[in-house]
Amino acid sequence: MRENPEKLIVVGGGLAGLSAAEEATARNPRLAVTVVEPSGRFGGVLGTIRQDGWLVEQSADCFLAARPEGVELVARLGLGDHLIGVDPLVRRALVWHRGAAVPVPTGFRLLAPGRLASILTTPLLSPFGRLRLVAERWVPRRAGAEESLQEFAVRRLGREAFERLVQPLAAGIWTADPARLGMVSACGEFAALEQEHGSLWAGERARLRGQPTAGVAAGARYGQFVTFAEGMETLPSRLAEVLRKRGVEFRIARAERLVRAEAGWRLLTRAPGGESSEELSASAVILAVPAQAAAVVVNGIDPALAAELAAVEYAGSVIVSLGYRREDVAHPLNAAGLVVPRVAGRRALAISFSSSKFPGRAPPRHVLLRVFLGGALDPTAVTLADHALFTQAIAETKLLLGAQGTPRFSRIDRWDSSMPQYHVGHADRVARIEAAVATHPGLAFAGAAYRGVGIPQVIASGQVAARQMTMEAGQ
Repeated sequence: MRENPEKLIVVGGGLAGLSAAEEATARNPRLAVTVVEPSGRFGGVLGTIRQDGWLVEQSADCFLAARPEGVELVARLGLGDHLIGVDPLVRRALVWHRGAAVPVPTGFRLLAPGRLASILTTPLLSPFGRLRLVAERWVPRRAGAEESLQEFAVRRLGREAFERLVQPLAAGIWTADPARLGMVSACGEFAALEQEHGSLWAGERARLRGQPTAGVAAGARYGQFVTFAEGMETLPSRLAEVLRKRGVEFRIARAERLVRAEAGWRLLTRAPGGESSEELSASAVILAVPAQAAAVVVNGIDPALAAELAAVEYAGSVIVSLGYRREDVAHPLNAAGLVVPRVAGRRALAISFSSSKFPGRAPPRHVLLRVFLGGALDPTAVTLADHALFTQAIAETKLLLGAQGTPRFSRIDRWDSSMPQYHVGHADRVARIEAAVATHPGLAFAGAAYRGVGIPQVIASGQVAARQMTMEAGQ
């Protein structure tokens, strides 16, 4: 087998791996790149189902345009004209509270209160809870050991605000246990507001200073989220198309073991079904797979690094997509979606109003709802049989939204152990991982397990890894 010092192997055909391959080939068109992916499809969790007038996202249905990595890649791929935003009429979130869907206070952004009047009048909080939230501006800042999201939110905003606002909004992002979710890695922006401005009130006011007040969203920055008119799978599909035109080789195989070679690396791969194995050689390797899969690949060269990777925990979730006739759903669906506090005792984490957010998601006179179940605090949901999941989801839409009758469309997407959990201490673990990787020239990591689970962050991780590898190669 001849060593190839001008070859890059990218392990993983998800968004991080495809972004790494695109960046590497853009920087060095002569570089021979191979993408190794066992599933035979590319895009990772991103997938779009089109059936009888329904357009259903299998996981994420949009991404944040405020960060540059996503929109810049979209523009480079010639897809800018395919982007659409959330309908301005529904740029807010609702919270289930005492039998009703109540809007998140205008300007409230996960942890940061934005408008005093909306806090003082929200029915989500008791009079004491409102005053406690207003008093956040006088809570002293705290330095020292990292806090969990729950510790931080209760200390600064009070328990009511945490249970009725922060926890359900956070669950819709990370599907995590807020008592374990670390502020530094998951919510570093808000931890910085406290340290830099003394309070979240002051920090948010400074952030908003000079911005127009019209159109302020409730619960999330919905005006900054975009998707593709034809569905999110548009992005990985175009990436794969561009990479093939650039000569990138795609192999359907599972990476099993990485071995140091004289001129770089040898990667042992195995074909689906385990019938045959093959060794690939390259000067550089990017592991763009979940941390626990990466741990298996590198265990032979660095057991300590593998142990750190294996310690990154993951949570699973289930998305049950239900399509109804419009007249069969009593709720006006005049928001982007509904989040459900854990204290409400319901099984649903959230319900996204897909056909309200974006056009073309349901046939005329129909609506599409996506019910989210599971997460770190309900790990058994992903193990339920299909009929049990449908029963749960239909019961939730009936109670929470007044849905009646039999859904005209239904689909289940299971994501077992798919969401990395940024627990307290995750930032320190990532620093140790990066320090260990630095001792292995020609090796890099990418993906959601390290510095962000959002689509722009995942894209950025692949691009950073590719730049690192091409710089090490002297390009």
